Amino acid sequence: MSDPLLALSPWRSPEVTSWRRLPMNAVDRRAGAHSLDGDWRFRLLPAPDAPVGGDWSSAAVPGVWTMQNVQGTVDLPRYLNIRMPFPEFPPLSPDANPTGVYEREVDVPADWAGRRIVLQVGAAESVLLVHVDGRPVGLSKDSRLAAEFDVSDVLSPGRPSVVRLTVVKWSDASHIEDQDHWWHGGITRSVLLYATDPLYLADVDVRASAEGELRVDCRVRDAGGALPAGWYVTGELDAPDGPDGPGGLTLAQDAEFDLANAEDDRVSAFLGEARLHARVPEVRTWTAETPELYGLTVRLHRADGSVADASRHRVGFRDVTIVGRDLLVNGERIFVRGVNRHDFHPLTGRTVSVEDMRADLVLLKRFGFNAIRTAHYPNDPALYDLADEIGFYVVDEADIESHDHAHEIADDPRYLNAFVDRVSRMVLRDKNHPSVIVWSLGNESDYGANHDAAAGWVRRHDPTRPLQYEGAAKRGWADPHVASDIACPMYAPLEDCVAHALSGLQTKPLIQCEYSHAMGNSNGTLADHWAAIEATPGLQGGFIWEFWDHGILQSVNDGRPVGRGGAGLYDNGVTAPGYRWAYGGDFGETDHDGAFIADGVVLPDRTVKPVMYEHRELAAPLRLRGFRHEGLVLSNHQHFRGLEWLAGEWELSLAHGGTLTAAADLPDLRPGETAVVPLPFELPADGGEAWLTLRVTTAEDLPWAPRGTPVCAPQVRLRAAEPAGAPAVSGRVETDAEGLLVHPLLTSSPTLSLWRAPTDNDELGGMALRWRTWGLDSLVRKLVSVRQEGDGVTVLSEYAATAGVVRHRQVFTPVEGGVRVDEQAELPEEFDDVARVGTVFETVAGLDLLEWFGQGPWESYPDRSGGAPVGHHRVPVDELFTPYLRPQESGGRHGVRRFTLSAPDATGLAVTLDEPRQISVTRYRAEDLTAASHHDELVPRAGCVVHLDAAHRGLGTASCGPDTFPSYLVAPGVHRWSWTLRVL
Repeated sequence: MSDPLLALSPWRSPEVTSWRRLPMNAVDRRAGAHSLDGDWRFRLLPAPDAPVGGDWSSAAVPGVWTMQNVQGTVDLPRYLNIRMPFPEFPPLSPDANPTGVYEREVDVPADWAGRRIVLQVGAAESVLLVHVDGRPVGLSKDSRLAAEFDVSDVLSPGRPSVVRLTVVKWSDASHIEDQDHWWHGGITRSVLLYATDPLYLADVDVRASAEGELRVDCRVRDAGGALPAGWYVTGELDAPDGPDGPGGLTLAQDAEFDLANAEDDRVSAFLGEARLHARVPEVRTWTAETPELYGLTVRLHRADGSVADASRHRVGFRDVTIVGRDLLVNGERIFVRGVNRHDFHPLTGRTVSVEDMRADLVLLKRFGFNAIRTAHYPNDPALYDLADEIGFYVVDEADIESHDHAHEIADDPRYLNAFVDRVSRMVLRDKNHPSVIVWSLGNESDYGANHDAAAGWVRRHDPTRPLQYEGAAKRGWADPHVASDIACPMYAPLEDCVAHALSGLQTKPLIQCEYSHAMGNSNGTLADHWAAIEATPGLQGGFIWEFWDHGILQSVNDGRPVGRGGAGLYDNGVTAPGYRWAYGGDFGETDHDGAFIADGVVLPDRTVKPVMYEHRELAAPLRLRGFRHEGLVLSNHQHFRGLEWLAGEWELSLAHGGTLTAAADLPDLRPGETAVVPLPFELPADGGEAWLTLRVTTAEDLPWAPRGTPVCAPQVRLRAAEPAGAPAVSGRVETDAEGLLVHPLLTSSPTLSLWRAPTDNDELGGMALRWRTWGLDSLVRKLVSVRQEGDGVTVLSEYAATAGVVRHRQVFTPVEGGVRVDEQAELPEEFDDVARVGTVFETVAGLDLLEWFGQGPWESYPDRSGGAPVGHHRVPVDELFTPYLRPQESGGRHGVRRFTLSAPDATGLAVTLDEPRQISVTRYRAEDLTAASHHDELVPRAGCVVHLDAAHRGLGTASCGPDTFPSYLVAPGVHRWSWTLRVL
């Protein structure tokens, strides 16, 4: 081959990594750059050495060709979690290797003549080859970081040139980018062209401590080689936003570091280094709660004082340290309430806009998250700017995951340079962001010498931040000799975490990098985890897996991704007719991992799942406890901030007396302080059960929330329910020949239910298989007897399953306006863990509004109910169901005392339960949901399917992680419950 780039065969040679690629740096060149984003000529080839001839089509840059209907491409998205999408072992890649060729003309401004010109490709998956006018420029690997090339010698200002970017999908590098998300191909981030003076800032390293010490190290280079004499650097620090900041400061040049003016010109010309410093009085420190940012301008001057180059930065003064087993920010032990985040969009795949990223972070902030792990690669650069501004702690993770071949690659010297290169380039790019508090060496890549080499580079270059790496845990959480300063296990059982913290052997903070898996209807026991974390020194939190459900909007007709034009085809998680959310296997691939890609706390359109309300309450900055000296205990659970940014309203919910509200005057509490405030209401003598809620909102407009945005709603019970007396017997009860209740508002009589449409946790955790083996999904009812007893009817039935018989008794007693149903079910010992024990019936059509007193208004379950306060709630039936990507058990409400189902004319039925119970009201039977793989396959029923559960199994997170706790299991033995059905 005549082309030296192709002759290198970089997709097969791990030793070939960065020919003519410039070093990574932290100088932001986006301002003033010439964007090359837009439509490029495009050809998709079957292999990198295939001829490029033929008709060209068009493709959007940035964008992945797997999401664009270009050239009738058959290379569509593919999802695998662990396994590689080709059989070759490292470092080999397949011969059939999709290769995208992008071309466009570039006009270089005439006033760039004599300047240094750089081409920046924000990210390309997985090997990038660059040509200009047919001349080879360079190549790069590392799909998640920018590659820059000096094109001064091949681009001529004032005349057009043709830039060709060739992207090869598979390579040896693919084996360390096996990262549990869709495999794509293309240019995923923006392409820029910028120019600098021949004398330029090659890098700027900012270190700003919580004490106000600022140090700025500058690296200077010249395109001609040797640096000219007399250059120097100046710096100026602006005040942070707001009227209370100090004035601007001029940074001083460090005399001991003044190599620009060193007597030995050879030293100056070679090193090109200068240091600036300042001390900021009364510095306003940066934290996730108080993201104070100062503006820093660094200028590079020629000997005559003229400015050759400048760089603008936002500086946050903060310290990150580990003392004993505590991670400290500015000397304070923090809780890490984190989430793992991919760069993702349902229409553009891996390409995300600044507006997308801001929406992500705003949403997370509103629901109590304060930390992000960039799983499992450095995210788009704009994300870090936003995290600095909005306030998030970031664990910045290197683009390394070798899941399928982890053990071999961890010690493979052929991959040593790749490990060090990827980790070091991440650090060099992101080191000036105050939001980045921890570096991560990657994910699920075992642990070996390659990690230690990368860690050694980071510790030498940036000693201001700790390192973490989950794979080092195989040597033990307390081992001080591994490349992880934090014990960051993945889905460790809570009891193991607590035991470790109490063992006396703990040597480092324990912060799980993944601890609660959000696949489908999930995240059970989240409240239990946080109760233990907050009560146990040594535990500091963790990161939920993950933010997004990675469903891709797909046309049902042609099976292809819809792409950029599909913005109006979904709302509140529901797609328009003819479209659906695709997951693994939906694009024709036979080797895939199904819906395991749908494991986020939000649906693909960023609609929040109910777990978000749970998390918001668990992260509440203001807590409300019980009585003390005739008052209520309020406490500030923030680390750095008072309550001045919050407003509150008291809400008293009476079971039999509606709701009362009153304004709340929040006390002046510093972080960690507690106060006792008087009761805002005189509790009525009657009204039954009473609950007091403090509805907390933002008191002012914030960058992430307008005034009045809900923050939390802590609640306490003021009065328990009084035992209800037996209703007076009145009327008669009608049953049919099979002993089933006959009622004018029911189309299906109340029967026993032990089955739920399996959640993803049920399926992947093995419970659903066990339930099917027992025959719980196909119970056969056999009438044993029907006996009239006074005004009531007693019906005995047996429900036969493969593994046993459940004896069921219903006693129907007529009461005024309806019927009371007392039930008992006896589960054999074999059924030691079932989904539910309860009643199911169906109603006539037209009952479209559910109103209830209990927990709500959002979906809740026994082990995920902390975010649903008790009160009076009303929700249309069609809005009760949560459209998890794969249809499953959904729409439950925990702790319900009574409810009504009504038509627009206020007619309908009312149900009163003997004690707070789990209920659900949807349009689907459990078998409807079980049989469907996507929501476009579901046909809503006209009436309501109603479940009243004596006991309902917890959700857990067993699709990836621990199951629910034993206390949330449904045990064998006798279960009793009763309820009253009346006509409105």
